[in-house]
Amino acid sequence: MAESVEVLITASVVPHYAHPGDAGADLHSAESLTLAPGERALVGTGVSIALPHGFAAFVVPRSGLAAKHGITIVNSPGTVDAGYRGEIKVALLNTDTSAPFEIAAGDRIAQLIIMPVTRANFIPVETLPGSARGEGGFGSTGTSPIAGTPTSGGIA
Repeated sequence: MAESVEVLITASVVPHYAHPGDAGADLHSAESLTLAPGERALVGTGVSIALPHGFAAFVVPRSGLAAKHGITIVNSPGTVDAGYRGEIKVALLNTDTSAPFEIAAGDRIAQLIIMPVTRANFIPVETLPGSARGEGGFGSTGTSPIAGTPTSGGIA
C-alpha cells in the first residue's frame, strides 16, 4: 500500500476515495448550477486544504462525466500549491454542443490527486545535450504502433 500523508482540511464535504487503491479523491460541488452547451463556470467545492511542504494537489476531471456528458476541466490539471489556503474551485466546461448539464450541490465534479513534488534548480546553458527524441514535438511519434511494441488498440 502506498504511503499516506496528512492533509489538514476545512470542508463542507470531505473528499474521499471511492475504492481502495484509487489515486483521486472525489471533490463535490458546493453549489447548484446549470452549464449550458459550450459554457464554463468556476464551481466552488467548499474545500480548503493545508498541504505539507514538498506536496501539491492536482484537480483532474472525472472520467465518467467526460465520457457520458462531455464535462471536463478547462485548466486540467489544476494545481493547488502547498502554500494556498483558499477554497479549491474547479473550472468546469460543458463540451457538449446541444445538451445543458445540471450540477446539484453535493455532486461529484472532479478528483483531487495529492503528490510529492520536486523543485527544480534551473541552470542556464548555451545549448542542451542531445537526446534520441531531439526537438520532435506534438505528433512527432505518429499514430501507428511502433514495430515490435504491443498495443492496446489506442492511439500511440
